[in-house]
Amino acid sequence: MSLPQENRFQAIISHAKEYGFVFQSSEIYDGLSAVYDYGPYGSELKKNIRDYWWKSMTQMHENIVGIDAAIFMHPTTWKASGHVDNFSDPMIDNKDSKKRYRVDHLIEAYVEKLKAAGKTDEAGSLLATMDALLAKDDFATLKQIIETNKISCSISGTCNWTDIRQFNLMFSTQLGSVAGEAETIYLRPETAQGIFVNFLNVQKTARLKIPFGIAQVGKAFRNEIVARQFIFRMREFEQMEMQFFIRPGSQKEWYEYWKEERLKWHLSLGTPAEKYRFHNHTKLAHYADAALDIEYDFPIGFKEVEGIHSRTDFDLSNHQKYSGKKLTYFDTEINQHYVPYVIETSIGLDRMFLLILSQSYDEEKWIKDDGKEDSRVVMHIPEKIAPIKLAVLPLLKKDGLPEIAREIINVCRPYFRCFYEEKDAIGKRYRRQDAIGTPFCVTVDHQTKEDGTVTLRYRDSMKQERIHKSDIKDKLLNLLLF
Repeated sequence: MSLPQENRFQAIISHAKEYGFVFQSSEIYDGLSAVYDYGPYGSELKKNIRDYWWKSMTQMHENIVGIDAAIFMHPTTWKASGHVDNFSDPMIDNKDSKKRYRVDHLIEAYVEKLKAAGKTDEAGSLLATMDALLAKDDFATLKQIIETNKISCSISGTCNWTDIRQFNLMFSTQLGSVAGEAETIYLRPETAQGIFVNFLNVQKTARLKIPFGIAQVGKAFRNEIVARQFIFRMREFEQMEMQFFIRPGSQKEWYEYWKEERLKWHLSLGTPAEKYRFHNHTKLAHYADAALDIEYDFPIGFKEVEGIHSRTDFDLSNHQKYSGKKLTYFDTEINQHYVPYVIETSIGLDRMFLLILSQSYDEEKWIKDDGKEDSRVVMHIPEKIAPIKLAVLPLLKKDGLPEIAREIINVCRPYFRCFYEEKDAIGKRYRRQDAIGTPFCVTVDHQTKEDGTVTLRYRDSMKQERIHKSDIKDKLLNLLLF
């Protein structure tokens, strides 16, 4: 069954709450805008995505290691990185509603209306013009576009706008116990700087030779002007980043390499290639000489999931300048000291989580053999990252069936996450497991007592087969591709 995209997105959001994937933060106090908590199955899925990325980066590459840097950093870090002066977005306020908008989001919403009206050429032209003006920081002309097209506020309905101005996205706080003596520091807006300031520590202790990478997973914080679209854009989020240090002059080659390598990682989770596209940046960040986004076709349209950036030697050079500490590398192959260049891969863990939900969610209907209609909501989450891998379900709560089911779980639990349930009819229990994305269910029945076989049910096909209970662990390990 195919839902309209806007309805599909709302259905995914509702499903995420109902089945313990994502909750609104502080919901009993009416929630906190753009902040979310991950529930029992959401936290497990998020961990599995994180682990899958971490393994692909560190375990599968002999020249990439990991670190876990602190969220708090010396405030000069953010001056050196350019965030104090450059980490901002153009914003505009409606004078009547007092509602604040990010300029590109405001225009993009209008573009979607043009597309819905069949004006695709006009929509494409307006987007291209917007990108070009943003690249030049031509805010006056951008405001003219908003006024000329009569782009209105969704609250007041008016076009009574302020001038466009920049808005810094960093959260500041105080470090120290006495207010008057406390130092202003920032919650990190990205995890990359923790890697850069530890460049020499890691290179020397891990005895790494260029090219090599440093990976990190961690929380970052941005005071988004308009945080919206569920967990797609939040003020507290998690990044999975890898900074790859290379010889100056080789950045084009490595940029292309990581562009293709990262797309392969996404496709390894079974998502069709046509759901992805590359989007080259028109306006480059202050540190980059090349940049692109890997975008996925969400129910809300193509949106960025991961960024690939050629950061040149900007970060290490600036930290060397501001700290007064030498951050060069001696390359024995060419007998030369230099500040390494960097290729960055940066993926939003929360956005990847939403991607998995969006790709997996399905509402199926079919006609049974007796002519009656049946249906289910199923999450086709890739088996290797599913929150629960195996549900073991005794047909009845008696006759020794629960004891056999518990024995199976005890055998399998050390190898993958298992779930036990004995309440309700077996069909209802299957449906609940479908809804949380459990790929395999085992049913223990009276035949199990006779010959040791159980029913193994597959989530996606709903196919069932009899296998011996002693074969369950090895068969699933093979299917899960561990």
